[in-house]
Amino acid sequence: MQPEFWHKKWESNQIGFHLPEVNPYLQRLWPQLNIPAQARVLVPLCGKSLDLLWLAGRGYQVLGVELSQKAIEDFFSEHQVTPQVSDAGPFKVYRGDSIELWCGDFFALTADDVADCVALYDRAALIALPPAMRERYATHLQQILPPVVQGLLITLDYDQAQMSGPPFAVSDDEVQRLLAGAWQVRMLEEQDVLGESWKFLQAGVTRLEERVYRVSGQ
Repeated sequence: MQPEFWHKKWESNQIGFHLPEVNPYLQRLWPQLNIPAQARVLVPLCGKSLDLLWLAGRGYQVLGVELSQKAIEDFFSEHQVTPQVSDAGPFKVYRGDSIELWCGDFFALTADDVADCVALYDRAALIALPPAMRERYATHLQQILPPVVQGLLITLDYDQAQMSGPPFAVSDDEVQRLLAGAWQVRMLEEQDVLGESWKFLQAGVTRLEERVYRVSGQ
């Protein structure tokens, strides 16, 4: 999956993956993590998610990483914030209050870039990537994040033969294989969401489970 795929999605406004509300799992389960206010939260492949605002509104410093410059500019424009723009290595960094959105390739992030990130929120990164890139993503996360990190991971699982991604199907077995070697991984919730997912129903998908995990460094 090449960067052009996502650039075209944003340019043509084919962004059905963007949700017009804050994720309910985030609102309900994040407080259980007891992550202190002012902590820095890494949000990979963040798009223009309203979850960024929710986290910032609860006192966190948010570091979102997004490939699409249009997504980032739309985020600040839609919320009437004029960001400060600077460069940080291969990234263009947009800063507005307690939210920083880094425009560039997630895999270019270094441990120095995220050295003070003690929290992680992944709603749409792992499931946006095909299998080989999921392997690379999980390895990269574990290599660059501090060992004390903790956070939430949200996945979808369905029969991949019934519909092509993204979002891709990620089974519980795969989550455990990718992450449990270096981190503690505990499923917090599992829900059948097929009935509220018209895209999957139209495609003929016969099951769709959404899972939420708590992840933390060993």
